[in-house]
Amino acid sequence: MPSSTYSVSVVIPVFNEEAAVGPEIQKIQRVLEARGIAHEIIIVDDGSADRSGARAAEAGAGVIRHVENRGYGAAIKTGMAAARYDTIVITDADGTYPADEIPTLLAHLETADMAVGARTGTEVHIPLVRRPAKWVLNWVATRVAGRKIPDLNSGLRAFRRECANQYLSILSNRFSFTSTITLAMLGNDYRVVYHPISYFPRVGRSKITPWHFMDFMMLVLRLAVLFQPLRVFVPLATAFGAVGVLKAVYDVITFFPRTRPQDLESFFVQPLLSTTAVLFMVIGLQLLVLGLVADAVLRRFAQYQVPVPSRAVTVEALVPMSGQPVARFK
Repeated sequence: MPSSTYSVSVVIPVFNEEAAVGPEIQKIQRVLEARGIAHEIIIVDDGSADRSGARAAEAGAGVIRHVENRGYGAAIKTGMAAARYDTIVITDADGTYPADEIPTLLAHLETADMAVGARTGTEVHIPLVRRPAKWVLNWVATRVAGRKIPDLNSGLRAFRRECANQYLSILSNRFSFTSTITLAMLGNDYRVVYHPISYFPRVGRSKITPWHFMDFMMLVLRLAVLFQPLRVFVPLATAFGAVGVLKAVYDVITFFPRTRPQDLESFFVQPLLSTTAVLFMVIGLQLLVLGLVADAVLRRFAQYQVPVPSRAVTVEALVPMSGQPVARFK
């Protein structure tokens, strides 16, 4: 399906981006108009103290204003609720993401549920101070999701609104919105594709601060418990149990040199295993049981939910024993 057949709502959260928002809107308009893609651009002014909203209106975008700053994710939710079309594209207003990659992401939606611009292209300007935290976050998320995630929190992506709406109650109102929707969709086996893009130096000052890293980490673990609890509890239970078993082996090996029992009676009353060994093994067992219970509860609730069908699954025909097709779906 060519990208020109899509009608798309571009949602851009804005907070004090007066210098960049107008040119960014114009770039997106030129790209989409050149491809013949029906579109609307929705700017959500998230309580800016400058003229960001006015600049966006002058550039021809629709503007929604929050009276006070509510957060990046809250702005996207507001834009999604006001969007005219079911296909949503989100990007930033600071000039960091290439607008000319939007049609490519839209083309991926023919067979995918979300297409993400992964910042792994030829020109990537991520500040060095943020790269270690980004690497750690991606590593943890990859282990939780069970698949490689080239870019967990890229702000340029296209997805179906009906698919994202399932997760509104858990989607963060802050910067971790993109991380949340990525892990939520991967956790429910939706098809998420990544397309390499460049990432340019931003116009103005970044709103992300170092303490957001811990928020992201807690979010990843919370989502893992919500969607894949065994991938959190089993490794933890294994680690604690292994330490307990190793300590127990050490206790047994060193029992005689350590205690030197004088007679048979004292042999039976001497403690064989240390408190540390028993404690670690019990903790490991408890974590395993918690993981199994969480997984059972999750699967029980899943029986009563009807998820939005994935675009990665299509049924061309159902063929009965007679060999004649009885139905055809798209």
